[in-house]
Amino acid sequence: MRFAARENAVLGQIEVGAGTNPGAGGVQHLARLLGRGRAMEAILGAGDFDADQAERYGWINRALPDADLDAFVARLARRIASFPAGAVRSAKRAINELTLPGADAIRTDARRFHQLVGSDAAKDRTAALFTQGMQTRGPLELDLGDRLGAL
Repeated sequence: MRFAARENAVLGQIEVGAGTNPGAGGVQHLARLLGRGRAMEAILGAGDFDADQAERYGWINRALPDADLDAFVARLARRIASFPAGAVRSAKRAINELTLPGADAIRTDARRFHQLVGSDAAKDRTAALFTQGMQTRGPLELDLGDRLGAL
């Protein structure tokens, strides 16, 4: 389950903008969650999505006010924990079998990622992002989707 605060959550898949594709199942999971068209928009567009748009797209379960987020998640967790553990495990297993990608699909994503991450284009774009402040809280990180389009 995924929940986000309306005031400050930003979701995005920057990999294509950086010269590679999402690895470790990112393509698999987003295609299942968002559907083909929206997954293509998120992955190929490498843009930023606020919590409300992510909720509409199915990327997250709910967008909540930041002040309510922790209490909501804690309440839900306590509720689930109060149910018989065997029933919870069985339901989770059944849902996972229907909705999660197989290990082979995730390994395929990982191979594609590793093939591209070493390319000159990915190295150049990543280096440019680091010189602009990637992985440092600031303007680039807070507006990464838009900044990728300007590289």
